[in-house]
Amino acid sequence: MLTGYLTLIPRKFYKVSCQTGFLPLKRRQTSFLKKDMKNAVIGNNKQKANLIVLGAVPRLLYLLQQETSSTELKTECAVVLGSLAMGTENNVKSLLDCHIIPALLQGLLSPDLKFIEACLRCLRTIFTSPVTPEELLYTDATVIPHLMALLSRSRYTQEYICQIFSHCCKGPDHQTILFNHGAVQNIAHLLTSVSYKVRMQALKCFSVLAFENPQVSMTLVNVLVDGELLPQIFVKMLQRDKPIEMQLTSAKCLTYMCRAGAIRTDDNCIVLKTLPCLVRMCSKERLLEERVEGAETLAYLIEPDVELQRIASITDHLIAMLADYFKYPSSVSAITDIKRLDHDLKHAHELRQAAFKLYASLGANDEDIRKKIIETENMMDRIVTGLSESSVKVRLAAVRCLHSLSRSVQQLRTSFQDHAVWKPLMKVLQNAPDEILVVASSMLCNLLLEFSPSKEPILESGAVELLCGLTQSENPALRVNGIWALMNMAFQAEQKIKADILRSLSTEQLFRLLSDSDLNVLMKTLGLLRNLLSTRPHIDKIMSTHGKQIMQAVTLILEGEHNIEVKEQTLCILANIADGTTAKELIMTNDDILQKIKYYMGHSHVKLQLAAMFCISNLIWNEEEGSQERQDKLRDMGIVDILHKLSQSPDSNLCDKAKMALQQYLA
Repeated sequence: MLTGYLTLIPRKFYKVSCQTGFLPLKRRQTSFLKKDMKNAVIGNNKQKANLIVLGAVPRLLYLLQQETSSTELKTECAVVLGSLAMGTENNVKSLLDCHIIPALLQGLLSPDLKFIEACLRCLRTIFTSPVTPEELLYTDATVIPHLMALLSRSRYTQEYICQIFSHCCKGPDHQTILFNHGAVQNIAHLLTSVSYKVRMQALKCFSVLAFENPQVSMTLVNVLVDGELLPQIFVKMLQRDKPIEMQLTSAKCLTYMCRAGAIRTDDNCIVLKTLPCLVRMCSKERLLEERVEGAETLAYLIEPDVELQRIASITDHLIAMLADYFKYPSSVSAITDIKRLDHDLKHAHELRQAAFKLYASLGANDEDIRKKIIETENMMDRIVTGLSESSVKVRLAAVRCLHSLSRSVQQLRTSFQDHAVWKPLMKVLQNAPDEILVVASSMLCNLLLEFSPSKEPILESGAVELLCGLTQSENPALRVNGIWALMNMAFQAEQKIKADILRSLSTEQLFRLLSDSDLNVLMKTLGLLRNLLSTRPHIDKIMSTHGKQIMQAVTLILEGEHNIEVKEQTLCILANIADGTTAKELIMTNDDILQKIKYYMGHSHVKLQLAAMFCISNLIWNEEEGSQERQDKLRDMGIVDILHKLSQSPDSNLCDKAKMALQQYLA
C-alpha cells in the first residue's frame, strides 16, 4: 500500500520516505505526512498544485476515511488537506471535485477532539473560499445540529464553527435554519470568551444572522449574557479602546437590528454610540478597507431616517470627509512604494462606491444636506464621471447618488442643468444591467417633471421610444418607471408629445399595461391616461381616435376586483373625458358607463363618491352646448335625487360639490 501511495508524489518525497523504511507501515505514513509532505506544502502554492496534479488528494481522503487508519494519521491527513485548501481557488475546486466536504463532515463524528479540530479547520478554509457553494453546508439536515453540539468542545471548535456559519449564512433561508437550530442561544455566551478570535467570530455570526431579519433581531434584543442584554454587550464592543474590527462588526450588529425594527432609531445606542463609531471609521486615519466598510454600513443605517441623516451630516465634517474617498489612488509621483499603489488601486473603486452610497443616503430627504453635498469640491463632476466607470457597482452607486440629489427642485433647475446631467444618464439607459436601469429610469422620472429644464432636451434625444421600450420589460420595476416617466412627460404637454407617446406606446401595449398584474404599473398607466386626457382640444382629439378602446378599458376596470385607489383614478379619467367638448358624448351615449357613475355616487367610500361627482358636474355644466339635454337625461336616471341626498352629507367636501351641481339645474 505504501509503494502505491508514493508513486503519486514527487521523487524527492519518495527518497525521503525510503529512509524511514524500518518504521511500521502506519507510522511511516504518519511520519511522512507530518515531517515531509506537510512542511513541503506550507506556504508553497507550486508544491500544493503539484501534489494535487499527482493525485495526492484522493489518497489523503482514502486514508482519512479508512477505519484501519490511526487517529494520528487521519488528523495529519486533515491538516495536509487544509494546507492544500489554503492555496489557490483552483486548489479548492480540485478538493471539491474529490468530494472533500462529505469526508470531512463524516470525520466530525469521531470522538477524538484533535481530529475534529483538524477537520473543522479544513472545512473553515474551504467554506471561506469564494468558489465553495454555501448550500453544501445545508445538504444534510443533520450537519447543523451536530455543529451546534460541537461548539462546546473547545475554543478552536467555537472559532471554526462560527466562522463557517458567518460565511455560509447567505439569506433568509440560511438564517432560518441556523436560528431554528438554536444559533442565538448557542453562540451568545461566546461573546464573553477569553479568546479574542472566538468573540470576533461570534460577533460576525450575529451580524449575518440579524441582517434584514426582524425575527432574529427581535430575539437578540432580549438575550441575556451574564446578566447583560446583548445590545449592551455590543455597545461595549464599540468603545474606542477595542480593536477596529470589533468596533465595526459591533456597529454592524446594532445597525442591522435597528433597520430590522428591533432598536428604535432615536435610541441612545444608535444616536450616541453606533452612528459616531461609523463616522469615525470614515476618517483618514483608518485603513482604506475600514473606511469602505464604515461608509457602507453608515449609509445603510441612516437610509430611511431623516433625523439620523441630519445628525450624521453634522458629525465630524462627514460630508467634506467623504470627498477624500475620491482621491485614490494618489498620483504615481507621490507613491514610491509599488505595494502601496497596488493597494490603493485595489480599493479605489470600493471607496468611490462607498462614498456615493453614503452621499445618496445623506441627501435622501433634506434639502440643506443636498445643497452641502453638491457644493462639495467637484461633486457633480465626480458623479457624472462615476456614471461611465468600468465598474458596474460604482456606476450603480453614482446613479443612486444622482437619483437622491434629483429629488431637489432647486438642484434640478440649477446644478443638474449646469452639468447637463441628462446626457450621461441617457447613455447609461442605452445599455446597462437591470439593477442600474431601474435606478437610472427612476431618476429620469424626476428629470421629466414639468419644472425641470432637462425635460425638453431629453424629449429631443429620443426618450419616448426608450421609455416605451421599458414598459415591455419583464422586470416590473422597469415597467413602472417607464410608464411613470411617460406620465410625467405627458403632464401639461403639447398635443404633439402626447401623440408621440400614444404612437410609440401603441394602444395594444397601453391596454396590456392596464391589465398588468403589478398594481404600481396599473396605477401609473391610469395616471398616464389621465395626463393624456387633459385640456379640451387634446381630450377631443385623443378620444376621436382611441375613444372606443379607452371606454372599454374604463368599463373593465370599474367592473373588476380593484382597490379604491384604482377605481378613483379610473373615475377621474372619466371626469376628464366628461370635460371634453365632443368627447363627453361618448359617456352620454353609453348607458352602462352612466349607470356605473350613478352607482359610485352612492358608494360607501367618499373618495369614489367625489370622483363620480366630478363626472356629473362636467356633464351638466350650464355654460356648455347641449347641457340641457344632458341634464334632462341624468334627471330621468335619478341623479338629481342622489344629489339632494349628498347635499346633506356629513362630509363637507362632498356636500359642497353636490350643492354646486344642483345649482346647475336651478340656473
